[in-house]
This record gives sequence, structure tokens and C-alpha cells, in this order.
Amino acid sequence: MSWGTELWDQFDNLEKHTQWGIDVLEKYIKFVKERTEIELSYAKQLRNLSKKYQPKKNSKEEEEYRYTSTRAFLATLNEMNDYAGQHEVISENMTSLITAELTRYVQELKQERKSHFHDGRKAQQHIETCWKQLEASKRRFERDCKEADRAQQYFEKMDADINVTKADVEKARQQAQLRHQMAEDSKAEYSSTLQKFNSEQHEHYYTHIPNIFQKIQEMEERRIVRIGESMKTFAEVDRQVIPIIGKCLDEITKAAESVDHKNDSQMVIEAFKSGFEPPGDIDFEDFTQPMKRTVSESSLSNSRGDGKSEPKFGSKSKGKLWPFIKKNKGAGPEDFSNLPPEQRRKKLQQKVDELNRDIQKEMDSRDALTKMKDVYIKNPQMGDAASVDHRLAELGQNIEKLRLEVQKFEGWLAEVEGRLPARTEQSRRQSGVYEAQNASGVNSCAQDRESPDGSYTEEQSQETEMKVPATDFDDEFDDEEPLPTIGTCKALYTFEGQNEGTISVAEGEMLYVIEEDKGDGWTRIRRNEDEEGYVPTSYVEVYLDKNAKGAMTYI
Repeated sequence: MSWGTELWDQFDNLEKHTQWGIDVLEKYIKFVKERTEIELSYAKQLRNLSKKYQPKKNSKEEEEYRYTSTRAFLATLNEMNDYAGQHEVISENMTSLITAELTRYVQELKQERKSHFHDGRKAQQHIETCWKQLEASKRRFERDCKEADRAQQYFEKMDADINVTKADVEKARQQAQLRHQMAEDSKAEYSSTLQKFNSEQHEHYYTHIPNIFQKIQEMEERRIVRIGESMKTFAEVDRQVIPIIGKCLDEITKAAESVDHKNDSQMVIEAFKSGFEPPGDIDFEDFTQPMKRTVSESSLSNSRGDGKSEPKFGSKSKGKLWPFIKKNKGAGPEDFSNLPPEQRRKKLQQKVDELNRDIQKEMDSRDALTKMKDVYIKNPQMGDAASVDHRLAELGQNIEKLRLEVQKFEGWLAEVEGRLPARTEQSRRQSGVYEAQNASGVNSCAQDRESPDGSYTEEQSQETEMKVPATDFDDEFDDEEPLPTIGTCKALYTFEGQNEGTISVAEGEMLYVIEEDKGDGWTRIRRNEDEEGYVPTSYVEVYLDKNAKGAMTYI
């Protein structure tokens, strides 16, 4: 099956068909190019998606990724980033192995096609020239034959006419012979031209055209094979990354299987556990008795009161409230005493570990400098041994300071660890929930209803205020004596008391001190009769009155 024998007369159709084949190839190149652009765009979108949900460094969000579920989500984001990388590989390989190769091949194909059809047109022009030569020779032979016939007829006519001279007859005879000879020559030329044309025509249709069409056929078949191979490569490029994509998906599955709900629940406990014991039962208080009423020892109310300070329902409590500041804009106490015991223990342990790491770094630096000094002593030409003495002394001082810091924090850590099993008054004092002996019963109860996260709830007192109407005997509780002042203080910085139990102060403001810092980092102050609360001790400069009669006594 050959185009040269089967399609010998379809030159124009073959020209159109081969041009269509090139158009198909260029269309396929365009298709692959757009596919690579889609892959790149998809990879970019996947990377942006992964980046969008990545936790921000040095933020609270980053701390949340310690849970197994969030770690699994982070692993998924990382795997999606690698997944995007494989789509970039697909785009790169399709560009290099298909688009670039086929683009170069199309240019070569166009040149080859142009050459073959140029040869075909040249062969057609040659056979057409031969045909024209044959036609011209044939017409010339025909014309000469007709001229010879007319000359012969004229000679015969002259020869039969008796009135014509002998000379005219002879002239006519010679003209007839000349025309006859010309006809014979034209005949011979026509015969030769015809043989030559038939030979050329045979050569054209059985040699030249078949060869040219055979080359065109081979060219077209190579194009078909090439586009088939490119389609196969198109699939192979995808198939090559399937194992890696599979690994990405396997890692996502593995991360999902690593989610441990029990572990995450335990981590929530470790993150928010306060270390306080739940409050005990509150005994019934019989208000039908005259004035004196007992308070249950199991109650979290202050059982050490002398009975003189009773609550006034329907009035605002003036007792000490929970002093934790959730949104404290300044630095907290160094010993983290503003935190619940368990959280304080964790912070102290972290601080001890951090200081120990710093000590180890300093010791490593000191050891390295010591070795360097020994080298200088043995080889003075390498350096001056005395040049490192100053740095060694600095490192020694730093190590000593850090060790003292470690001892200080370890002392606080041992203190808080010793208090965790039971909720003692000392632990409450260190946690910022301490009471004075003359604090009211309602205030004491309110303090013992603080929530584990450090917030204070006044629901109980609010309900009491709503349910118990004010009566005449309420006036007996209006005589609650305010805490006496034990000194004065000056505000060093502005403090915005946004939490319950705190008070706002302005820089430079002078106020009265009614309760000094007992180790929890807070000092209780008063501005006037109705305004009192807690401020960070580091925010004020306290001037205590040593002779103050109202000095508080703590148990």
C-alpha cells in the first residue's frame, strides 16, 4: 500500500492532508501547554493554601500545634506543599519532553513537507513542459502535411494546364517536393518528441511521483507515530509522580491515624489545671437566730472571723476579689505568683530548665575558651593567652549569676510543689487568694468561688442580692469597718485595672496602702472610701507607717 501508486493523481489532496496533520500536531502542542499552565496554577494555589493555614511563628497559634490533632493538620499542610511540588514536576516534564520537543519537530516537519511538495511541483512542471513540446511538434507536423498537400495539388493543376509555361510547372513541382520534405522532417521530429514524452511520462508516473509521494507518506507516518509517543509520554509524566503523590497521601493518612484524643485531653488538663481543690459544702446559715451565726468549718468561708464583720446583702462587696489579671499589659511577678499553683509550677519548671540550658551553654563556651588558652600557652605564636582571661572571668560571673537564679526558682518550685496536694492558706496567699482575719464572710465565700481559669464569679452573691429583699435589719451590717491604712504609695506607672478586684491608677498619683504585698505580687490600695483594689507591687513605691495600729495579721 503506497501513496505513490494508489494516490498518483491526488497531489492537491495530499498537500491539504499533510497540512491538516501539522495543524493537529500544533493543536496538541497547545493543549499540552495549557495543561502545564493549569498544573502550575494548581500547584501555586495549593502552596498558597498550605501557607495560609500554617501557624504564625512566635504566636499563640503556634503553641496550639502541640496537640496531636493540630500536629496532624500541620503534617497535612506540609504534605500538601509536597503534593503541589509534584504538580510542578508534571508541568516541567511536559514542557521539556512534549511541548519543547514537538515544537522543534513541527518546524522540521514543515521544512521537510515544503521540500517534498516542491519536488512534486517541479516534476509536474517538467511533464507539463514535455507535453507542450509534444503538442507543438504535433501541430507543426500537421501544418507541414497540409502545406505539402496544397503544394502537390497546385503542381498537378499547373501540370494539367496547357496554357502554363514549362518553367512555372517546374517551379510548382519543386515547391511541392520542398513541402513534402518539410512534412517528412516534421513527422520525424514529432515521432521523436512523442517517444521522448512517453518516456518522460512513464518516468514521471511510475518513478518520480511514487518516490516523492512515498517520502510524503513516510513523513506523515512519522508525524502520526510522534504524536502517539507524545500522548504516551503525557500519561507517563503523570504516572511517574503517582508514587510520590501516594506517599504524600500515605503520610496524611499516617498523620490522621496519629491523632490521640486521650493524649490531647491530658494536654488540656496540663495546660489549664490550676492545682486548687474543689470547694467543700456550704452549711446552712440560720438567719432566724439573733445576730450570731456559726459558719461551717467545711465551708470555704472565712472561719477565722470574730463575728463582728457580717455581710450586708444588697450592697456591693468590699472584700478582696480574685486578683489575677488576664490582660495585664505589664510584666507579671518574677515568681509567677499571679498564676494558679499548677500553672505556676509549670512556668517555674520551664524557667529552671531554661536557666540550666543557659548555664550549659556558658559552661561549653568557658570550656572552649579554656582549651584555646591552653593552646595559646603551649604555642604563644598562635595568640596571647591573657587575651581570653577577661572573657573567662565574664563567663564565670555569668554562670554564678545563673546558678543563683536557678536556686531562687528551684526554691519557689519546691515551695509550690509542696503546696499542691492540699489547698492550704499559704498556697492561697501565694496564689493571690489570701484573706485578712477581719474580712467579711460574704467576701470570703466570694473568694472561694473563683473559677479554675483565674476568673471571678459573682453569681452567688448576685442571686442572694436578688432573692433577699432589703429589710430594716440590713442597717446593722452597714457598720462594717473599712481596713485601716498602713502607709502611702506613689504610682510609678499608669495601670489600667480591667479585672474584678483591681483598681486603675495614674502615674505619679498618691494613694493609701491598706494591705501590703504578701508575696503574690499585689498590693491593696485605697483612693477614697468607695474606691479600693489591687495594683501590681512593681507599679507603685510603698511608704509603710511602722507605727500604724491597723497592721494586718496573716495566718
